[in-house]
Amino acid sequence: MSEAIPMDDKVRVFTTHSAEETIEAGRELAKFLDPPKVVLLRGDLGAGKTTLVKGIAAALGAAEPDEVTSPTFTLIHEYAGRSVEHAKLGETILLYHLDLYRIENQRQLDTLGMEELMTPQSVLLIEWGEKFPSVVERSDGEIVIETLHGDERRIALALHPPKTSG
Repeated sequence: MSEAIPMDDKVRVFTTHSAEETIEAGRELAKFLDPPKVVLLRGDLGAGKTTLVKGIAAALGAAEPDEVTSPTFTLIHEYAGRSVEHAKLGETILLYHLDLYRIENQRQLDTLGMEELMTPQSVLLIEWGEKFPSVVERSDGEIVIETLHGDERRIALALHPPKTSG
C-alpha cells in the first residue's frame, strides 16, 4: 500500500491492491476520525466501502473486520469501541455505518433518526449520503474510493476545516 500526502494536511490518499490493503488503509484513516465526525463514503457499487469500514472499525476498537457487514438492507449498523487513540480512557466511541442507497426522499431520511446518532462520541460513515443536501451540509468531509483496475483502489479522505459558530 502506498500513501501520497498532498500539501493540505486535511487530505490523505492511499492506493491499495487487495482487500487486505483496503482494510489496512481504513485502519490508517481512522486516526483522522476523532469523534464527533460525519463522513460521507463515496464510491461505486462494489468499490470497497464496507471493506474500508472493516479497517476503521478495527482501529477504533469497535469490531473485528469479519464482524463488519454492509448495511444495505438494515440501513444502519452500530459498533461500540474504546480506542485509546480517539477517546479519553474508558470513553466509548460509537461507530455508525449507514447506507442511504435505498432511501428515496428527505421524509424517509428523517425517519432514520440520524440527528439522534450525532453525539460527541460518535463517528458516522454514510454511504450514498451525497444524494441528500442535508447530509452533505452536516458532513465533516468525505472518503472517496475509486476503482482503478482489478483490485486496485484509490482511497482519498478529505476533511473540511472545523466549523465555527457565529
